[in-house]
Amino acid sequence: MSPTNTAGALDAFRRRRERGVLRVTGRDRIEWLNGLLTNDLKSREGPRACPALWLTPQGRMITDVVVLELGEETWLDVPASLSAALAERFDRMIFAEDARVTDASSELTSTGVYGSDAIELLREAMGSGAAGDSLDPSALAISHAPENESRVVYTHAIASGLPGVHVYQTHANAQRFEDARLTGRRRLDDHDATVLRVERGIPEFLVDTGEETIPLEAGLDDTISHTKGCYVGQEIIVRIRDRAHGRVARKLVGLSFQDGAVPHVPQGVTSDGRQAGRVTSAVMSAAVGHSIALATLLRDFTEPGTSVVLEDGTPAVVTALPFVD
Repeated sequence: MSPTNTAGALDAFRRRRERGVLRVTGRDRIEWLNGLLTNDLKSREGPRACPALWLTPQGRMITDVVVLELGEETWLDVPASLSAALAERFDRMIFAEDARVTDASSELTSTGVYGSDAIELLREAMGSGAAGDSLDPSALAISHAPENESRVVYTHAIASGLPGVHVYQTHANAQRFEDARLTGRRRLDDHDATVLRVERGIPEFLVDTGEETIPLEAGLDDTISHTKGCYVGQEIIVRIRDRAHGRVARKLVGLSFQDGAVPHVPQGVTSDGRQAGRVTSAVMSAAVGHSIALATLLRDFTEPGTSVVLEDGTPAVVTALPFVD
């Protein structure tokens, strides 16, 4: 496969089929979610969006999530492969609260529209109901599809590392929107999207992180509020922050490969004959000029410039993230 020229890939779009949507309703939903998730869902009034995590009491990740508060209900952007199981798991956490969780993935989908003109494109597509030509990173805009007045929700492209917006609407409306408004843009396939993600040092849950990951190991600090009240797993996060001064046992880093093809993943990583960790995502980057990867390594091996070797014998050098800012 030839390298992807990601330098020209930002004026692009893709259907985010790897993400599903949960719908949460009920008057207690925000208070209830705020006690479960890591970020502060109550710091702003009105429509808003933010990244967050759901953790176990041991501080390990159950899932990543983008919270979209619409006013009368809340949508949760979650991994599509987990959406049904997560809806059931959330439902089991409801006791006396007035809250209900359903998997709306068969009804709702999202499209990533990337590029510096993405907000302007949305404004033109939605007409007078859209929100100007700028969008605050925590803002959420609600408009209506011109052809049928069905609701369209869009936010800053949270957790993507890319300029642009994520547009949430019904599957049918999404197809019409893409066909009518995005014909001049490049469609990103899964490979190109992975290249962009790795270049920007964005870990993917169930690929680079998983159920054993403490979020501070993966650089997911922006998903955590350190000023809100209690949430599940907070004790572990506070202990690492205050007692360990942010030091974690392992850390997500970049790996650079100067020679050869993209190594297969996942596989183990060693340094001076010692087990160092695991590489999980690898791509050829035209923007960087060689193949690169994301790996989680033990603390002793995370200093940029450290030489490591993959299980298959491929040499690599630890590199600070992101590769591309």
